[in-house]
Amino acid sequence: MKKKVALLAATAMTVSMLAGCGSTEEAAESTADNAAATEETTEETTEETDTTEEAAEDTADAAADKVYKIGICQLLEHPALDAATEGFQAALVELLGEENVTFDLQNAQGEQTNCATICTQFVADGDDLILANATAPLQAAAAATNEIPILGTSITDYATALDIADWTGATGTNVSGTSDLAPLEEQENMLVELFPDAKKVGILYCSAEPNSVYQAQLFEKYLEEDGIEYEEFTAADSNEIQAVVTSACESSDVIYIPTDNTMAANTEVINNVCQPAGVPVVAGEEGICAGCGVATLSISYYDIGYKAGEMAYDILVNGADITTMEVEYAPQVTKKYNATIAEALGVEIPADYEAIAE
Repeated sequence: MKKKVALLAATAMTVSMLAGCGSTEEAAESTADNAAATEETTEETTEETDTTEEAAEDTADAAADKVYKIGICQLLEHPALDAATEGFQAALVELLGEENVTFDLQNAQGEQTNCATICTQFVADGDDLILANATAPLQAAAAATNEIPILGTSITDYATALDIADWTGATGTNVSGTSDLAPLEEQENMLVELFPDAKKVGILYCSAEPNSVYQAQLFEKYLEEDGIEYEEFTAADSNEIQAVVTSACESSDVIYIPTDNTMAANTEVINNVCQPAGVPVVAGEEGICAGCGVATLSISYYDIGYKAGEMAYDILVNGADITTMEVEYAPQVTKKYNATIAEALGVEIPADYEAIAE
């Protein structure tokens, strides 16, 4: 009996040991299976990462290889707008390479209807981006498309140009760009510095240009703060300029002209009236000053054009969201003067002014 009990106990122990060995082997097999599964998952993740990186590289390569077509609508020819266009083109040629960008530069000859026709054609041609150089082209481009990216340059105030009431710095649409707004308070200070005895300032601009109206109103506020009397003299178009300038000279000690495309295109007419009358002009930008002014606190139009070109590259190649891109401003301003006109009128220019190259 004792032998039988011992035999049964030994048998049970052997079964238990065998069962234990079986559990260990199963655990080992399970661990091996888990390790294999983890390795497969890691390999799949690596493959997916590689695929993502390859896709990104392919996208970058495609962007680098693409030839971008840029439509440029410039309101008219004059030094400031020409410089902005040159800066824009130079930036993109430098960043993309000359072989990867083409420009369709169109001059609207100062006509709003021409701006609309030109921008509509850019859309029909499927251009990758539109540069609108001046306010009228910007308005025409914005009316022509809400899909193609539009960058403006030589725009004084985007909120005024696009009728945006709650301006935050970005348009929230397919439009952004650079502004040519110089510090108007500093321009008014310049006028007071150069002509401290001036009792009345004539403000000359084209009434058809919204940004000129905007500048005039701000400038008037600063004149009021200094107790200086002013009067607006506006022309609806080029045909009225000579008569309006004659009237301004008759009742003004100094004339101020903001950045205004119509006046910029007619500086010779303005100078032919103002200089013989002995009435100096303080201008909002260098191009106007070079033609008929004594002094200006001016920005570089080439610089704001170049900045617009950098923004274009960011949109086209890096996929930047234009709807959130804030409008950019000139990095610096410079006091400049027209040596010829200053001498003719006997105006003494301070030493910190830079002569405009002739």
